[in-house]
Amino acid sequence: MDLLLQAQHTLRAHFPANTVQVSTLLSIKTGNCPEDCGYCSQSGHHDTDLQAEKKIAIEQVLAEAKRAKATGASRFCMGAAWKHPHDRDMPYVLELVREVKALGLETCMTLGMLTANQAQLLADAGLDYYNHNLDTSRDYYPQIVSTRSYDDRLDTLAHVRQAGINICSGGIIGMGESRDDRIDLLHALANLPKPPESIPINRLVAIAGTPIADKLEGTRLPVLEWIRTIAVARLACPTSYVRIAAGREDLTDAEQALLLMAGANSFFYGARLLTTDNTSQSHDDALMAELGLNVEAAAPRQVQVTDAVSGRIGSLAV
Repeated sequence: MDLLLQAQHTLRAHFPANTVQVSTLLSIKTGNCPEDCGYCSQSGHHDTDLQAEKKIAIEQVLAEAKRAKATGASRFCMGAAWKHPHDRDMPYVLELVREVKALGLETCMTLGMLTANQAQLLADAGLDYYNHNLDTSRDYYPQIVSTRSYDDRLDTLAHVRQAGINICSGGIIGMGESRDDRIDLLHALANLPKPPESIPINRLVAIAGTPIADKLEGTRLPVLEWIRTIAVARLACPTSYVRIAAGREDLTDAEQALLLMAGANSFFYGARLLTTDNTSQSHDDALMAELGLNVEAAAPRQVQVTDAVSGRIGSLAV
């Protein structure tokens, strides 16, 4: 309990009390991913029941973004099951960034690895956050993924940081790793040149047909270990948002309250997270009311613009 108390004190030293950041997540291209991440239903290497889908229409994405804003989300996150975006994909994703931001929402994308040029294009379009998780510790990583190295992930994070986009990077716990591996993951995040602005901590949702699900044989990480990991993340990265991500669909209200007491101040809102279930919005609304939580307002990133006529430089929320 001392750990939770210290984590809550740390949270309140850097963020407004009883305030949470709420994001909604949408899969804009699902399945047939060439990566072999052992936990993921979207990998083309695994025999799961997932139905692959091509990129969804911009109009459909915007309809989902409008719905997310109407229900109270401040950030709209878009994920595509790619190893990396191809040049032909960039006009599509850049248009999504611009159009979603025009709705007054913060934007986040997770598209796989990025080149420095792709990161800069996303920054110029106004992207607020880019998600690229480290997943686990460097030592345990080879047990999870073979098609993308740990250093590949770090390189993408470096490109994102250099472009001036906020970083969202965390991991998945409960994949058979040790507590030391979880500590090493948080140490790696805390010791980036600058810690991520947002750190999602997922509790594995085992998907039938994936290698990790087969390995775990129905066992699941205890909730208290997730709570403990959240608290350590808060202490290791005191100024970062720490997000309760996938894995809370079966938690009691008391367990979710403990995650928040442990220093989490962000969560995903909506009944679906890419390809896994999540707690319903109505339940989240009731729980936030019961706990007296306020939702943080959107704060889109400001970028500098130059007037084509006068040459004057100003700022614009994009």
